[in-house]
Amino acid sequence: MSIIKNIDQKFQDSFQKLSNLKKTITPDLMLKLYAFHKQANYGNNRSLKRGLDVRSGFKFNAWIQLKGMSTNEAKAKYIELAEKILKHNKNS
Repeated sequence: MSIIKNIDQKFQDSFQKLSNLKKTITPDLMLKLYAFHKQANYGNNRSLKRGLDVRSGFKFNAWIQLKGMSTNEAKAKYIELAEKILKHNKNS
């Protein structure tokens, strides 16, 4: 299996595991996960929508802070954070 296919599979697996998590993830970690996920899937292709509510503004700001990060790096950061969250929830 190539490295790219491997990271893509791990990224999808991490997303699924977090989606099935019964416990709530703290808002600060959710924001990081959101930003890494958007960067991994859309890269630097952003557009600011008019009329953003506060929540959407925070999400957009978190994503824009990752400008220039490669999609594979964003996937790796997402996987790393997901593993920490899953480990913490398993131990609590």
